[in-house]
Amino acid sequence: MDTSFRSIRPAPGEYLEYYGTYIERVPDGDILESMKQNLAETLPLLRGIPESKFDYRYAPGKWTVKDIVGHLADTERVFQYRAWRFSRGDETPVPGFDENLYVANAPFANVSMRDLIGEFENLRRASMHLFENLDAAAMQRRGKANNAEISVRALAFILVGHVIHHNGVLKERYL
Repeated sequence: MDTSFRSIRPAPGEYLEYYGTYIERVPDGDILESMKQNLAETLPLLRGIPESKFDYRYAPGKWTVKDIVGHLADTERVFQYRAWRFSRGDETPVPGFDENLYVANAPFANVSMRDLIGEFENLRRASMHLFENLDAAAMQRRGKANNAEISVRALAFILVGHVIHHNGVLKERYL
């Protein structure tokens, strides 16, 4: 199967402008390979965080390291779900999600870092399976999320760019 379509970056009309900051971070090339590389870089980073930093906040009101890892899993789950629905041709609009509300109401403080990392890893592997089996037509399909049209391809790139963003935040402000 020709997979060259996985290297086509989403055009600005395929996503909200806000997501451009994530998409711009993704290296050129096959998005599935970027997902694999992204996971290969992220797991050692997360597993290398000392326990003394798990509940650290770099400023009042900011998320803890555990909150960030939980947020990565939440976002992977939500965006993967959107990609799955839209790739199947489901045009039913889906709502946005308030990441601050999700983190505020999540049990991350009571979950082990190992379990949080494992959940993110499992979700990313599920995302890779999903995108690996999509053809060019499915990647181009669009749906409406958070009152805006978005393509399946854009969702794949956003997932990678989102993790790159948070890896940078962890390195710069937490470690």
